[in-house]
Amino acid sequence: MNDSEATLQKNIPLAVMPPKRPKSRVIKEKEKKNETPDEGASESAHPEHIFPLVLTSVTQELFGCRADEDVTGENPYKLLRKEDIVQDMKTRAAVSDFSPVKHIVLEYPEDELLLVFDRDFTYGQCFYLVLTVEAKDNMMKSPAQADDDEEPMKDEEEHVMEPKTPESHPWISQGSEQEIEDESLTHARPRLRYKISPLMRHCGAPVCFSDGNDGYVECSSYEDKSFSITRMERDTSIQASRDTTHSSTQTLWKYPKNMCTQYEPREFSPEEKEHHLRSENLKNFITSVAIRFERSLQQNVISDVFCDDWTVLCEDDGVPTGKTETQLKEYQSFMDLHFSREKSISHVHWHPSISGVIAVAMTERLSLEERIDNSTKLLLNPSYILFWSFTDPINPQLQLECPEDVLCFQFCPSDPNIIAGGCINGQVVLWDISAHVERLQDTRSGGDNISNNLDKDDVIPVVRYCAVSGIENGHKAPVTDIQWLPETFELSRFGIPVENSSRICVQMVTCALDCCVLFWDLRLPRAVSQSLTDVKQKSEEKPPENPHGVPNTFKHLNLTWKPFIRVSLPKIGSTGEYSPLKFSFRDNTVDYITGDKPPQDAEREEVCGFAQLRVPSAKQQKPLENISTKLYVGTEDGELVYTDWKMEKDNDSGRLFSAKPTHQFLAHHTLVNTVSRSPFFKDIILTVGSFGFAIWKEGVMSGPILMSACSKVMCTIGHWSLTRPALFFIGKKDGTIEVWDLLQNTHEPSQTQNISTASITCIRSSSSCGKHHLLAVSDRIGTLHILQIPWTLRKSSNNEKKNVRKYFEKEEERLEYFEKRQIKHEKHKKEMEAEQLKKKTEPAVPLKPDEELEAEALKEYEQFLALEKIVLKNMGLLTDTIDQSDL
Repeated sequence: MNDSEATLQKNIPLAVMPPKRPKSRVIKEKEKKNETPDEGASESAHPEHIFPLVLTSVTQELFGCRADEDVTGENPYKLLRKEDIVQDMKTRAAVSDFSPVKHIVLEYPEDELLLVFDRDFTYGQCFYLVLTVEAKDNMMKSPAQADDDEEPMKDEEEHVMEPKTPESHPWISQGSEQEIEDESLTHARPRLRYKISPLMRHCGAPVCFSDGNDGYVECSSYEDKSFSITRMERDTSIQASRDTTHSSTQTLWKYPKNMCTQYEPREFSPEEKEHHLRSENLKNFITSVAIRFERSLQQNVISDVFCDDWTVLCEDDGVPTGKTETQLKEYQSFMDLHFSREKSISHVHWHPSISGVIAVAMTERLSLEERIDNSTKLLLNPSYILFWSFTDPINPQLQLECPEDVLCFQFCPSDPNIIAGGCINGQVVLWDISAHVERLQDTRSGGDNISNNLDKDDVIPVVRYCAVSGIENGHKAPVTDIQWLPETFELSRFGIPVENSSRICVQMVTCALDCCVLFWDLRLPRAVSQSLTDVKQKSEEKPPENPHGVPNTFKHLNLTWKPFIRVSLPKIGSTGEYSPLKFSFRDNTVDYITGDKPPQDAEREEVCGFAQLRVPSAKQQKPLENISTKLYVGTEDGELVYTDWKMEKDNDSGRLFSAKPTHQFLAHHTLVNTVSRSPFFKDIILTVGSFGFAIWKEGVMSGPILMSACSKVMCTIGHWSLTRPALFFIGKKDGTIEVWDLLQNTHEPSQTQNISTASITCIRSSSSCGKHHLLAVSDRIGTLHILQIPWTLRKSSNNEKKNVRKYFEKEEERLEYFEKRQIKHEKHKKEMEAEQLKKKTEPAVPLKPDEELEAEALKEYEQFLALEKIVLKNMGLLTDTIDQSDL
């Protein structure tokens, strides 16, 4: 018998052996003496023919080897198909639990591998995989065969048994009795005796008990500063005894067996088939059920036969089955050790068409002074926009190279392969990732690329930018926000909305801290435009050498791109200009993901690409009157500005200039970091800044319809829910997220949850990831958290949108009533001030002399006496005789 067979026999669990006669202590001591070094080190080093594994709960469910359910201590063996293990490693790649033994599994000669459940963690893990065929056969032997192999060895051990009688020895003192005597309690002084007795008049007196809550005295503890006792040292001793129990059990080991069966369908013979097809019974049956069959087919087309009625019933009730969960659960997190180190995430955006792919912009976590000091170092470390996929949380799938740190970016609504971003140096950048779309789709679907890259290192592709605007023609400060104009309209050079014949998004809007909002066009201007035939001829020519692989989509814009409209923001009633941070217009493509969007034409103009598009003539453009040109802008000083982007023409010089904003509101104390419209209501705007948020309604110029109280922690970002009209999220500087439900509470958040230890920088939600509703949250230390939104926060009730609209209308009426009261109070105050001023301006009346005052008083007294006589006569109390006597 070789060493491997002996080791395999020792690894057979003792729980499956039949009961044996107990061995003496001498046999156990001999086993310990004869124990080899390999056996003693079995716990620290496993044999070569096995490999300990850690299988997650997901892997256990996939392979049917759940601990203590599918495999137990009595039946620890499970045969796994080699094909299933290889498919798992291809699907989950580095996340697979079998990746450490990838090469051994691929070289295994047989089709099934043995997995053993190690309940006692003998080799450090709960499972271990048998790597050789010989070891698998030895472990799968029946208990009878194992007993036959072990009986000769046990007979030899019993033959050398030598029992010995224990001998008694005299007790030798080691000084422990002195320690016991020192630890024992002794009396240092005589005991004190006290005698307590009641008064004689109370002895034998009757006692009356009653219930009462007021007759108590509280003796509360307090700190006496007059003296204090400090415990210097304390000696304690304790003795514990171990309880011993003896137990035994007996189980029957039933090793698994492979069973198989084979069957074949019963078919009619050709003669029987022809007989049944020609029979009158079949024809009559088809004629009788034809109408019902057609009706069933129509019902299948009209209704969804695969719909789960119980799920729909539960959705109608608005209450999920089972335990209700309200907290956000972390679904996955992304952080790269190289690209995310000492960097922050400035912006996050989900891919519009590929599920499970998200892009993040990485920026340096430095202040302005630190950037100036480390300017040389920053030039050597380019900035990137990373594309992450749920299939690989360790490595990004794509990198977009940036000339400088990108603070904001957006996907083109008509073509998700086109991405526009704003840099910290004021430039606007364009990327084209159409050459790498298949890679992003394969990472999501687990295509052939994963199997090809399983045995080799995959290099992350880097995509260079196609075009960048000129520094002298763009912004002079960092670009803080960027949005695409929708494909339903475009703007002329006067800022008037006109019809977009190409049905492609070709214009975008940016803002920066240089006090202006710029409008950009991706097409060539008419001054340098050429005919379409010339462009096609040039496209057929041999393209120039492109060593970096940069697409030629926007080659005509590189370093010559400049805006066609510049909207300035002069202050109202004073000199200077507003510094915009965020903006929002009514007919945009960012906020209305689930709301009402303008209808799109199915037929689009077929063009060769963006390079072949031209700015149409002003005579060919048809103006649109139903497009709003108003713009809400959040500034650096906490103000919300309402302005119009239409340009006005000076009558004297003929130059175009921007009109002053129509309204200005002091919304927050510091910079406004969020200006977002509700996905369900186009006229509702959410602004976040400083220590609170505000909700505005377009057209109500008296103030916000809802203003939150000041919180203890600064608010950094806000985001509307895409599935519930009454719900939105607020990110805080301490790494927490507040969930506000307007139908539940308006004075406090419905729930608060801590997500990170750093400040929250961006929040984006997505409902296009299959069954999951996910929320992407980024922080200042470069970590992207993907949270799963629970049922209560994503499922809206039947009348939620209607109730929220009523709530906004009531708040609007309250604001109007308050404004009317305020106007009335101001009017009354002005009238009181005018009356007081009138009294002050009236001339003073001169005083009369004393003789005139006495004469007037005497005259009034005589009139009073005459009136008194008349009253007394009418009452019959005064006669003429009395009157004459008085005279």
